[in-house]
Amino acid sequence: MKKRGTRFIGLLVTMVMLISLVAGCGGGGNSADKAKEIKIGTILPLSGSAAPLGKIGQQARDMAIEEINAAGGIKSIGGAQIKMIYADSKGDPATGVSEAERLITMEQVALLTGCYQSGVAMPSTEVAERYKVPYFVDVPSEDKITERGFKYVFRLAEKTSWRNRDQTKFITEMAKTYGTPVKTVGLIYENTAWGQGAVKAWEKYLPEAGLEIVMKEPYPTNSSDLTPVVLKAKQLKPDIIMMVSYVSDAALLTKTFAEHQVKPLAFIGTSGGFADPTYYDLAGNASEYYFDISTWEPDVNRPSSQDVNNKFKEKYGYAMNAEAVKAYVGMYIIADALERAASAEPEKIREALAATDINQGVTQMYAAQTKFDETGQMINAPIVICQYQKVDGKMERITVWPQEEARVGSHIVWPYPGAGK
Repeated sequence: MKKRGTRFIGLLVTMVMLISLVAGCGGGGNSADKAKEIKIGTILPLSGSAAPLGKIGQQARDMAIEEINAAGGIKSIGGAQIKMIYADSKGDPATGVSEAERLITMEQVALLTGCYQSGVAMPSTEVAERYKVPYFVDVPSEDKITERGFKYVFRLAEKTSWRNRDQTKFITEMAKTYGTPVKTVGLIYENTAWGQGAVKAWEKYLPEAGLEIVMKEPYPTNSSDLTPVVLKAKQLKPDIIMMVSYVSDAALLTKTFAEHQVKPLAFIGTSGGFADPTYYDLAGNASEYYFDISTWEPDVNRPSSQDVNNKFKEKYGYAMNAEAVKAYVGMYIIADALERAASAEPEKIREALAATDINQGVTQMYAAQTKFDETGQMINAPIVICQYQKVDGKMERITVWPQEEARVGSHIVWPYPGAGK
């Protein structure tokens, strides 16, 4: 009897050890500190008019994840590999909300990222905040995203109002430099949260610079005809035309302005569609000399920019844009937070993101320092102005301002050829 009891106890101990071993190695959802993989959810427009930007954002994330995993994954969590789960928002806010719910409750992701459009980011970040799951906003720029007192939302992108502030600074500087007084401005914008937010900022910065807004014209996204908007601009003749558009509308506006011979001192975009890789394919030569605002271009002089962009081109066949760089760099910022959190627990990841202070490595292709303020907003998001110009017969985005970021040997074409005629 004693021998049998000893065997039973030995068997019981063995079983307990095996169960403990399995528990230590298993995924266990968000609570497993030693998980073999960490699931992250990304919401992107993978279909619809914004799909090209959704695609380049997906490719940039994939490249970064491959590099991070190949380098040993998250070492503080036993070399855990990052597994990305993509969800298609279709550019629709309601779909973005339902996908955020699914990723958190069904897929049990440790963190969310995305999602290109501010109109989708606004409600989907509310879902993450409610579930207390960190949401890393890499591209959407609507100011309110980080102005609602949320604790689980962190944004890498610049605010729309910062773009509008620097657009205004650029205009006044060009007017002085080239002796072309600017008095009036026309605003054309897609009528969602992104465009509406830009208008509010323009209404602050433009009058402060002594500029009069003579036109504020909203339009529905994915419009089939913008001729009435263009004809109104032609009639009012603002010195500067500033636009907030996604790609199909940006290209349509550009071609319609050319068709009706509208020639202000400058056309200035606000990223979005004007930064889409397909914009100049859709707009053709009519895009020449248009300005756009950005945070990164292939020709900026920043560490790692050329190496990473060349690798991306070799892998996918075309260059990165600012949105792709934010997506790529964002994955390294997330990996850094995971490494310091040493956990896949959402609360620990949130704490690590809040304490982020990165001053070296590949993230410097975007900014010299990566740090978030108490609202979750990146404090040093850079801004540049580029212009579409032909180089050896091929259209390129040339970084022209500020001077310290401008392409070596570049020049600014100001005013727009034929302006005032």
